[in-house]
Amino acid sequence: MEEYSQEDWGNHSQDLHGYPTDQELDEIPVTKRTLKIKQESSDEAQKRDNMQNIVQILESVQLKWELFQSWTDFSRLHLSNKLAIFGIGYNTRWKEEIRYHHAEISSQVPLGKRLREYFNSEKPEGRVIMTRVQKMNWKNVYYKFLEITISEARCLELHMEIDWIPIAHSKPTGGNVVQYLLPGGIPKSPGLYAIGYEECLKRPSPPHGQQSSLDPGKEGRGDLEALSAPASLQAVVEPARITYCYLGIAEVRTLQQCLFLHFQANAKTFSKDWVGINGFLSQNCIVDPGVSPKSIYIKFVEVERDFLSAGSLVECLEKAIGYRLKFNN
Repeated sequence: MEEYSQEDWGNHSQDLHGYPTDQELDEIPVTKRTLKIKQESSDEAQKRDNMQNIVQILESVQLKWELFQSWTDFSRLHLSNKLAIFGIGYNTRWKEEIRYHHAEISSQVPLGKRLREYFNSEKPEGRVIMTRVQKMNWKNVYYKFLEITISEARCLELHMEIDWIPIAHSKPTGGNVVQYLLPGGIPKSPGLYAIGYEECLKRPSPPHGQQSSLDPGKEGRGDLEALSAPASLQAVVEPARITYCYLGIAEVRTLQQCLFLHFQANAKTFSKDWVGINGFLSQNCIVDPGVSPKSIYIKFVEVERDFLSAGSLVECLEKAIGYRLKFNN
C-alpha cells in the first residue's frame, strides 16, 4: 500500500489472541469437540459458498477495483448511508493480478462502516489485512462495491438465505388432474416471492456385474444405494437442482394473496399479466398415467411496501442465479 493514513497500521501489535490452549481443549469432552468441529465446518462451507456467489455477482457487473490509500476515499464517496455488495482484494509484489480476500452484502450495516472495519487495525478484519501488508505477503489492498437498494438486499437474502418450501399435490381428480396444496403460514404482508421447479432425472442402472463409474471419493456409495432398493427399482437418481422460473413482487396484494392466485388459477381466470407462470403451473397439474408432475417450490421474504418499488429486482436476482427467469417479462 502506498499511503497509510493511520499510525495504527504501522505500530499495532501483530499478536493474535483468542485461540484455545491445549489445556482448554483437553477439558472439552471429545463428543462435544467433534460436534463443534462439524458445526464450524458446515458454517465455513456455507460462508465460502455465499462468498463465491457474491464474487460472481460483483464480476458479472464488471466493477473497477479502487486502490485504498486513505480514509478520505470513503468520505469522498459519501458511503455513510449506502447499502452495497462489496469486495476486498489484494495483489503481491510477484503477481499484479488482484485477487479477492473477502466479499459480502452489507445489507444491515452501512457500507462506509463495514469498509472502515476492514481498514481499521483495531478490528479483527483490519488486523488480518494490516498484518499481511506489514509482512509483505501483500503489496496493495483494493476495494470495489455496487450500491443496492433495501429491496435488492432483501431479494439477495431471498436467494441466498431462505430455503425452498415444497408444494404438495393432491391425488389425481377427474382422471389426470392434480391440485396444489399450499402450506400454511404464508404472511399476509407485502414482500418478495420466488417460484421454482425441480425435475428428477433418472438414468438406468448398469447391467448386473458391471461397475458403474463413480466420482473420486464416492466409491461404494452407489453400490450401497442399489442394494437398498428393490431389484425392479434400481435406477440411479441424479441430484436435482431447483430452477428459478419466476420472481413476484407482492406490493398491491399480500404474499398470501399473490401465491393463492398463482396456484389456484385456472383457464377461466387468466389475464395477460398472469398467463405465463399460471399457464406453466396449470399445465403441470395435468399428468399422464404413471407420470408425476414437476415438483414445485416457493420461497418468500417480507419487505416493507415502501421499499418494493425501488431497484431492479428481476435483474438483481438474474445476476445472482446466473440465468434468465423464464416467466418474468
